[in-house]
Amino acid sequence: MRFKNVFSIIGPVMVGPSSSHTAGAVRIGRVARQLLGRTPDQAVITLYGSFAETYSGHGTDLAIVGGLLNMDTDDDRIPEAFSEAEKAGMRFELRRGTGTAPHPNFVKIEAAADGKEISVSGASIGGGNIEIHTMNDFAAGCSGYYPTLVIAHDDQVGVLASITAAASDAGLNIGFMNVDRKERQGAALTVVECDRRPDGALLDALSSLPHIHGVSVVDLTS
Repeated sequence: MRFKNVFSIIGPVMVGPSSSHTAGAVRIGRVARQLLGRTPDQAVITLYGSFAETYSGHGTDLAIVGGLLNMDTDDDRIPEAFSEAEKAGMRFELRRGTGTAPHPNFVKIEAAADGKEISVSGASIGGGNIEIHTMNDFAAGCSGYYPTLVIAHDDQVGVLASITAAASDAGLNIGFMNVDRKERQGAALTVVECDRRPDGALLDALSSLPHIHGVSVVDLTS
């Protein structure tokens, strides 16, 4: 695990009781919320491993629902996340997953709103830190620590070059990039961690590129 700063060791400012089971869970929920782009109308939350065994006592269920409502780790409303979800009109279902998972503290979130559907799976790895394993069933490999571009596109020659050129023209430094595809010349997803939040002009530029089907920003720093 890569420690970013002292808070990676002692944990973030948060509503307890656990940085792994609560703070990390909030952040995974926020990733799903921001990938969707709004509060979900409905969500299915499937918990694995230690998350599945202890979620009620440790508030993991409340934390994930709070994250789906875009609450941060220190939001005083997290203990009331279920009632806040009801106020927001968000329906959700909690499930215990079967089989093995990549990490003991693992969750898959499937959420939908206005006809758009997304999925995020990730692990809470300690100190409030997370690893996002998949987005929309593509490998993601990002940390949520930096502002992140999520770009859906065709697997075609020149697409990655056009993405990096647009970022460079906007003065945006890329710290990490992961690309996954379903098949050659099929659907693909590129995840880009950046040193600052991409602005609207860059998002418009990326959206207008050939073979790009969708651009989202996940930013847990704001």
